[in-house]
Amino acid sequence: MQNSHVQHPGFFRRLMGKIYAFINTFSFNSSTDYWEKRYAHGGNSGGGSYGKLAEFKAEIINGFIHRHAIRSVVEFGCGDGNQLSLLNKHVDYLGLDVSATAVARCRQRFNDDNRRRFAIYDAQRDLDPALGIRAEMSMSLDVIFHLVEDTVFVQYLRNLFGAAERFVLIYSTNQDSRPMSTLPHVRHRQFSREVAKSFPAWALLEWVPSRCPLSQYKDGSDAEFFLYGRGV
Repeated sequence: MQNSHVQHPGFFRRLMGKIYAFINTFSFNSSTDYWEKRYAHGGNSGGGSYGKLAEFKAEIINGFIHRHAIRSVVEFGCGDGNQLSLLNKHVDYLGLDVSATAVARCRQRFNDDNRRRFAIYDAQRDLDPALGIRAEMSMSLDVIFHLVEDTVFVQYLRNLFGAAERFVLIYSTNQDSRPMSTLPHVRHRQFSREVAKSFPAWALLEWVPSRCPLSQYKDGSDAEFFLYGRGV
């Protein structure tokens, strides 16, 4: 009979990852440093990439891909790849992340799928045109409110919209945080204001509200979908 007091080794890895993520939050240096340390110590992409929130996001994303016959996607902030596991498997996908550990994890997880590719993203620079990072749709899921530095935020939007041929899909909150009202690695922004100012050629096509708002669900999210299009 199996000893009920003996836990699976994976349980301890996840537990230590959560403990380190908590400690890492209060020794914050930069958004890139935070996420690399979080993944390197066994942490994951967070609750938004698991359970009912991940299922909701997959439903909306896959529906949009189907309706608009999207054939290629580049995601800025692929994380641990759990959300990706629910993505339409017939789409060519490139996942970018600031964490080398997360990228290595995704490469291992999707090693047998030649439609899934991954690369490290430099949060401080424009995308190198020689790399040919372009797709019909670029995607940002639960990332923008973790870009606490102004320069990183502006650079991220420039790359996100610069890599898109037809559509940009953003899943995020869209209001500014009050100073000192969030954890160090969180800063909510009214990103739509910056999009309207810096990318006037892109129009908001669809808005999908949160299905599980924090006011109703303890483990919910106030993030919403914003679907932008150009030449649609």
